[in-house]
Amino acid sequence: MTVSPSAGLRRAPDSDEQVGSDASVIERSRNEPDAFTVLFDRYADDIHGYAARRLGVEVADDLMAEVFAVAFQRRHRYDVSRPQARPWLYGIATKLISEHRRAEARRFRALSRAALVEPDGENSDSEPVAERVVARVTAESARVALAGALGELPARYRDVLLVIAWGDLDYAEAAEALGVPVGTVRSRLHRARSRLREALGGSDPTTLQEEQQEPDHG
Repeated sequence: MTVSPSAGLRRAPDSDEQVGSDASVIERSRNEPDAFTVLFDRYADDIHGYAARRLGVEVADDLMAEVFAVAFQRRHRYDVSRPQARPWLYGIATKLISEHRRAEARRFRALSRAALVEPDGENSDSEPVAERVVARVTAESARVALAGALGELPARYRDVLLVIAWGDLDYAEAAEALGVPVGTVRSRLHRARSRLREALGGSDPTTLQEEQQEPDHG
């Protein structure tokens, strides 16, 4: 199977191939390259969404394709004792995103400066205009404030925070994805959230469930 960052992968031709762990799919793909499309079917949308939220939709298509191109090239090195490949794929995605550090920070800062504009043509008899505007402004204000705060975070803190919040990984999976100890994940997450709370006046829009224990330093 040939994969390139600019080309999409073919969908798995046989639904029976969907049976089996990610590790078994990767192991089979070493001799049957087309089997790797099963992994694409399972995770392409998730990886695309993660990339889009961090870098924008215009970049997400190419980055998602590149993630699977890299994963396909590295499939012979995958540790098949790990049944789930999601952390591995998010790790590749985060590494590729790291090549766009400045662009990501600029994007978040630009979002934080975005003007709040009420779209034309929105009118609902069941919802008074004043209430609708207040609700929209409140939501948009929180969004742009969060974007600004994210843009100011050091990259290592932002990676941990977003791979957990937007990748939906737990601490162990985040550690695997980022190639750092779990203690480092806890420490960086704790510091990231502390900086966000400080920047946002005490609120925590990431809604992450941090364990109540002293974080390790890393």
